[in-house]
Amino acid sequence: MQGVTIKIKLENIMNGDLEVLTSLNADELHALAESNLAPSSQARLDELLARNKNQTLAPEETKDLDELLAKVDHLNILKNRARFTLRRQADNNEQ
Repeated sequence: MQGVTIKIKLENIMNGDLEVLTSLNADELHALAESNLAPSSQARLDELLARNKNQTLAPEETKDLDELLAKVDHLNILKNRARFTLRRQADNNEQ
């Protein structure tokens, strides 16, 4: 059930709810901060990046690469927001 809750909360983040990270508990924030692409997505990204280096991508593959890179960017933003929220919570607990 916790996985479903985190998924719903993350969907809210992706839909522009900028305050949603404050509703995540510390365990959820740590999980988000340490998250990675799914192994299949990471493997596909690695493959496309290697082939892109050799300029052998078809137009559809270039689109796939762009979409995966956008997901990586979005994930990195979420991870950094989670780390920021954890630091802010720690600072507030010290006061």
